[in-house]
Amino acid sequence: MKETKKFETESKQLLSLMINSIYSNNEIFLRELISNASDAIDKYHYLSLTDSEHHPLRNHEIYIALDKKKRTISISDNGIGMDKKDLENNLGTIAKSGSKEFIKKLKENKDDINIIGQFGVGFYSAFMVANKIEVLTKKEGGNAYLFTSNGEDSYTIEDAEKAEGGTTITIYLKKNKDEVEYDKYLEEYEISSLVKKYSDYIRYPITMEVTKSKPKLDKDGKEIEGKTEEYKEKETLNSMIPLWKKNKADVSEEELNNFYKEKFNDYEDPLLSLFVKVDGTITYDSLLYIPSHQPYNLYSDSYEKGLQLYSKGIFIKDKAAELIPDYLKFVKGLVDSPDFNLNISREILQVTPMMKKVSENIEKKVIGKLKEVKDNEFEKYLKFWEAFGEHIKFGIYQSYGFKKDLLQDLLIFKSFKDENNKYISLKEYIDNKEKDQKYIYYASGENVEAIKNLPQMEKYKAKGIDVLLLDQKIDEFAIQMLREYDKTEFKNISDDSTNDVSEEEKNKIEEITSTNKRLLDNLKEGLKDNVTDVVISSKLVDSPVCLSTKDGLSLEMEKTLNEQPGLKEDIKAQKVLEINPNHPIFTALSSIQDNDEEVKEYASLLYDEALILEGREISDRGEFVKKLNNLFSKAISK
Repeated sequence: MKETKKFETESKQLLSLMINSIYSNNEIFLRELISNASDAIDKYHYLSLTDSEHHPLRNHEIYIALDKKKRTISISDNGIGMDKKDLENNLGTIAKSGSKEFIKKLKENKDDINIIGQFGVGFYSAFMVANKIEVLTKKEGGNAYLFTSNGEDSYTIEDAEKAEGGTTITIYLKKNKDEVEYDKYLEEYEISSLVKKYSDYIRYPITMEVTKSKPKLDKDGKEIEGKTEEYKEKETLNSMIPLWKKNKADVSEEELNNFYKEKFNDYEDPLLSLFVKVDGTITYDSLLYIPSHQPYNLYSDSYEKGLQLYSKGIFIKDKAAELIPDYLKFVKGLVDSPDFNLNISREILQVTPMMKKVSENIEKKVIGKLKEVKDNEFEKYLKFWEAFGEHIKFGIYQSYGFKKDLLQDLLIFKSFKDENNKYISLKEYIDNKEKDQKYIYYASGENVEAIKNLPQMEKYKAKGIDVLLLDQKIDEFAIQMLREYDKTEFKNISDDSTNDVSEEEKNKIEEITSTNKRLLDNLKEGLKDNVTDVVISSKLVDSPVCLSTKDGLSLEMEKTLNEQPGLKEDIKAQKVLEINPNHPIFTALSSIQDNDEEVKEYASLLYDEALILEGREISDRGEFVKKLNNLFSKAISK
């Protein structure tokens, strides 16, 4: 007996919304049907354990068959099956809701419709590629039925014949239209690839008759040279056991590396791998990798961060950005959890408190692993740092220091005190600092050599005080967010503050300043467009002058900020010209300080010399040379 039934009032509209709006990629129809087949087997398997009398144990599988002549794809399972009522409830009434409210929520893009796993939703995704679908199904010990629909306004259910329990869904493919090629889904290679991509870790075998070739034999059973013949052989398309579900002890490093290179298209082994297994209120498995080199497009707009998302072994999304913070965007890997809340299409991940906890836990696990490597395999850590150290510093800066406690012990900087400028940690710096040293000193510049040649370094070199060498643009911004480490403040050696000098030095500076007030005022007047002050220096030993800055904005930070696109006007640091009171130039200037105009003329020369000593460009080289020659002429004539 064949019955024709109408879909509920809004079902046609709902179908259109699902096919055209929810599913963004029509190839996922196979994932959905295989997932539903897996669900059906799960249900039967449970009954076989609790009611074995009526549900005998089976060797379960999901079988795919292709028929190019009929243009059909069939997906069969030997799971729970359906009776007539199930067909009406699960397929006739889409997702068990044809209501206007359901459609309204879809139109409003409400992602809180957590109905993943309800048979009807995934089933109807097949109409993205099908113009007709048949469902032949039978419950164990029951009657068989055939459900047929073209996905428009009606469907039919009729009695049928089926030897064993389970379900076979047959898709009649649409004809190719415009740029959409449906024929490709009739190719064995395409189906195999889709199973590998989306359903590789379904725990039941997904099988298909695959075309193979073998040497052709003559009547005597000997191979005919150059002749082959094709034959069909049933093959399992999926691996079934995810690598990340195995015990870490059972997985070799070679397996981990090969998995990484194949899955994430890298030509080199990863630097680090990390298993994360969590069972409790939140349950998930994760396998994470840190590459051994930067991806070629890491800093381009085309780079997408995120971890691959699986739910119950089913591939859902390639780049789940919600699972990893920005500063760890270089981390590759995947997360598999049965607890993720997905929207109706299984494509969009909902951001929930649970999701946030997973992300935070993954972040802590990655940082914990890096600390372990830093403490125990420093040479390996150096490789990480050279490739991704800037990202750790960015994590401190981006969080406005909120992640300070989490990340500060990962920081390493080059040391001025070590002749090879080796990297040291902040803890090492604190452990080795001078007894009465108040600060963690640092200096910044374009490269290590430029920093080491800063005139301000002379004092620290003479006193045997170490200085951290900051040669990356992000360094100072991160340091400013840290503010201190182990209750010891950071201090830029180019800071104009004198609160780290002794009372004796301070009194001496005050005396020299008072004696040379006219000189300093004239120099300041001559440089009023370039500096905010001219002062006697406590930093210099051999160099005549240097530049320092106020309010925490150094010359290097000024340069970095002004390189940012979209600035309406330049950002300017408050520069201070410092003069070495023990240098012959100061003695000479002090002797002519009553000659106001001559002192002002020398002011620009001193400023340009300070810039040159800082390794920076001067505004007018020609003018500098002209004034320098004029100075020599005057000196010679005297």
